[in-house]
Amino acid sequence: MPAWEQVMRAMLGDGADEAIRELQERGFDPDAMAAASGLPNDPAVLQQVFAQVQAMLAASGDDPVNWQMAHDLARQQAAAGGDPSLTAAQTRQVLDALGVAELWLDAATDLPPSTGTPRAWSRAEWVEATLPAWRTLTEPVASSLSSALVGALGGALPDESPEGFGLPGGIEPAQLLRQLGSAVFGMQVGQAAGTLAHEVFGTTDIGLPLLDRPAPALVAANVDAFAEGLDAPVDEVRLFLALREAAATRLFTHVPWLRAHLLSTVEAYARGITIDAEQLEEAVRSVDVTDTAALQQALSGGVFAPHTTAAQKAALERLETALALVEGWVDEVTATAALPHLPHTMALREMIRRRRAAGGPAEQTFANLVGLELRPRRLRDAAALWAQITRDNGATGRDAVWDHPDLLPSTEDLDDPAGYAARRATAVDDAAEVDRALAEILGDDPDAGPTA
Repeated sequence: MPAWEQVMRAMLGDGADEAIRELQERGFDPDAMAAASGLPNDPAVLQQVFAQVQAMLAASGDDPVNWQMAHDLARQQAAAGGDPSLTAAQTRQVLDALGVAELWLDAATDLPPSTGTPRAWSRAEWVEATLPAWRTLTEPVASSLSSALVGALGGALPDESPEGFGLPGGIEPAQLLRQLGSAVFGMQVGQAAGTLAHEVFGTTDIGLPLLDRPAPALVAANVDAFAEGLDAPVDEVRLFLALREAAATRLFTHVPWLRAHLLSTVEAYARGITIDAEQLEEAVRSVDVTDTAALQQALSGGVFAPHTTAAQKAALERLETALALVEGWVDEVTATAALPHLPHTMALREMIRRRRAAGGPAEQTFANLVGLELRPRRLRDAAALWAQITRDNGATGRDAVWDHPDLLPSTEDLDDPAGYAARRATAVDDAAEVDRALAEILGDDPDAGPTA
């Protein structure tokens, strides 16, 4: 008797024969399925696998992402290859670099330092500190995609699950689908966060603030690994990266609306997620689950990918513009602060620009997961715009653009940085004209002082 059949009989008892017969009547070959899936032949090991799956489903609950799974996998991935605790010397090097960076930035921007305590982190510490932000970022998308999947597959699911099928709590098929989706998202998020822990330098590398209360931090091992093989000394590389981290942290600390603006744009994208139900149902009917090559081809063909609507495209454009503006400001301010002190400033600046534009494997994982690429596609255009604003209005005028979201430059400004000042002046004049018109309608004199 095959191992899978022994486990089914142990789990289902008298219902095993009926379950096996139903599988065969539906065209499924349990032997072929077990072989294709790579399941072990040992009944004890197979029983353990099924027990882990049941525990996984039970732990998913109602969350669109299984966060326990995400956390555990992220920690495992972060520890891959070794992640020793920082030595006292490593911690001192990072904190000294962040301290010097703050002093240099005082001469480059009017935004004051963050009030958060600077940190030197291991990769595991980065995961623990930033995973709550991934929850905020991915849950709206995961929830919408889960609902869309259940809606698309609703007609293909049976009304009730077989009695005693061994699933926790006798859950219904739709609930099972949600829990499976939760587990898949948990694995994806955990894998991506754990991989990012090997790539990032601090808390602001992807353009989004990963801490509720911004504070500068560097992952010491990643900074040292990045510096290996470069012409610049490791101390200079560390100082340059500390400047970038401290500059971004200043921005997210003293522009209180910016974090909410970025996250609300992600949520606006998530609300519009739809799935082509006909295409999905056709895939379910046509794919032979025992044919691993065909299944892989169907999955990679975009059958389960969300369709981008016009509203989502607009949200993505707003997000890309905002990310570019954040990255461009950090790029410009960092270069201004570093040039008088670091001989390799321009080379390091260009290297970071290319790194951010290309993205890494973890960022691509998130892009595949939720359809969002957290990359500033127009970084160079944004840096040119901030440089132009600085030439026209000085550092104070440049930083004042962040005073209100309505002042945020647009894609048109990225297209034509030289024309930004003229367009801004026109917009101010138009706003003043509207104020005068409203004052006339309301019977007020806009030029009159306060009445006694």
